[in-house]
Amino acid sequence: MTSPTPAAKRTLAKRFDGEKIVLALAAPVLAVLLSVAICSVLLATSGKNPFDAWNVMITYATKSDGQVAILNRSTTYYLAAAAAAFGFRMNLFNIGVEGQYKVAALFAAYIGSQIDLPSFIQIPLLLITAMLVGGLYASIAGLLKVFRGVSEVISTIMLNAIAVAIVGLLLVPGIFAPEKGTTSNSIQTSPVSESSHFFSINTDGGPLYGFLFIAILVGVAFQFTLTRTRFGFDLRATGRSETAATASGVNVKRMVVISMLVSGALAGLIGLPELLQNSYNFGQSFQGGLGFLGISVALLGRNSPIGMAFAALLFAFLDATGSQLPLPQNGGFPFEIVPVMQGTIVICVVVAYELVRRYGLKRQQQKVGAELAAQAAANEKKEVSA
Repeated sequence: MTSPTPAAKRTLAKRFDGEKIVLALAAPVLAVLLSVAICSVLLATSGKNPFDAWNVMITYATKSDGQVAILNRSTTYYLAAAAAAFGFRMNLFNIGVEGQYKVAALFAAYIGSQIDLPSFIQIPLLLITAMLVGGLYASIAGLLKVFRGVSEVISTIMLNAIAVAIVGLLLVPGIFAPEKGTTSNSIQTSPVSESSHFFSINTDGGPLYGFLFIAILVGVAFQFTLTRTRFGFDLRATGRSETAATASGVNVKRMVVISMLVSGALAGLIGLPELLQNSYNFGQSFQGGLGFLGISVALLGRNSPIGMAFAALLFAFLDATGSQLPLPQNGGFPFEIVPVMQGTIVICVVVAYELVRRYGLKRQQQKVGAELAAQAAANEKKEVSA
């Protein structure tokens, strides 16, 4: 039996590519639909009309202020997802993104309040400071893994707790917080200088964060690094098999440290949209939970820059529109339905991707078998006729 002709191979490849795209889209869509169904059942059980809730959320998303709120939130969520995904691509579970971005934001806020340089110098200085602090803090876990064999999952979780202690130790009057002049019970740094304010775009729905372009730049750099550089190849190879990567000449220990360093540097950017475009200081009420949310967004987006963009928009949509549900004029829905939906999406993603993976594998086997059988029948027919 002869092998398939080049034309048959190309046809088979095209079919697989088309099915691959469909299957890649099917998994997240299935996860979202399952989550919507589950949340609808929960709302109906609590005595609320789920269709009214979806109508409130969709209506707010069509308004200009709702769209701006979604884009602003998705900017932060995307940065958080990129920080987590960079480690995931090398099979490193950086659970410490939460602590890394808080420590980085604290130092950036302090430097921004103490130094007042021209904006074209001040803003890059704060970006570099945040990335440097976040990267160095994350590299601790990388060094522990390389030289002491400590799991990065354990070390980053512990470093999250240590980060809380560091913030509590430094964010006191006389160190990073001013000694006098505070008019509230909340302790916070002095406001960053005017030159530290990042630009915004004025729209009908309010100011749109200029950090949106930083997030886009991070996504482009992420994709380029992974697919067009030797470092990206080594990173992906190490993530798939450390043994094979070592055999091909990759320094796995160095890759672990560098990957954690880069992941932490990206984490350092997470708090800057809030710091430089909204609150302008770091305090006890600074936005939290973004590190863990970024892990969920990265998982939903399959650690792909484009996938994470859609996942970030989805989570931002849920948060922004979900804030309208508890309002009395909108029906007084329980706000808890939003985190419930986010959680069910993550769970459904795991189930949906496994179902789609198994179906895709079965379809691939069927397609290959059918193509080979057809080719064998054609060859046999030619031999008989000859």
